[in-house]
Amino acid sequence: MDSSILKKGFKSRKRAMRVRQKLRGTSQRPRLCLVKSNSHLQAQIVDDEAGATIGSIATFSKEFRQTGHNKKNKETARHLGQRMASIAKEKSIDKVVFDRGSSKYHGVVAAFADAAREAGLQF
Repeated sequence: MDSSILKKGFKSRKRAMRVRQKLRGTSQRPRLCLVKSNSHLQAQIVDDEAGATIGSIATFSKEFRQTGHNKKNKETARHLGQRMASIAKEKSIDKVVFDRGSSKYHGVVAAFADAAREAGLQF
């Protein structure tokens, strides 16, 4: 394999771990992590103390598969952020810690975060 591809993956994992070192999800304030791939978005609310996923949603889930929100773009990120906030409200969670992973806070990541804030999540 080409060494530049290996370096890119190594740097991405290193960035994600650097961000995640400072974040811990508790039962009172779980971690909202966003994973961005080349074609999809996936979000989870995780309680790190219990090691459990409280709620999750993705663009490839059944809910979004037949709609226009099955690709990675800003409009889909906004819709996903609103839906994630409603899932959190159902579980009586209103404060979370946002984990952007190795992605920069702009574009679809910022659109997701802004929509989740507008829908009532605090972070």
